[in-house]
Amino acid sequence: MAHPKRKISKTRRDKRRTHYKASVPTIATCPTTGEAHLYHRAHWHEGKLYYRGQVLIDNSETEENLA
Repeated sequence: MAHPKRKISKTRRDKRRTHYKASVPTIATCPTTGEAHLYHRAHWHEGKLYYRGQVLIDNSETEENLA
């Protein structure tokens, strides 16, 4: 297994790592509800699961039926 001949200083190591940055997540606004959410992700709003402006799951109906 290869070993370094010299110790890499903390400054030199950190200079190399300056390019590894967390990117800012892109936020979208739902056309139906106006709710802010991540792109390509479904989101809950008032008991309904929305994706691309359409309802996928409607839990508000099941809660009314159970009560």
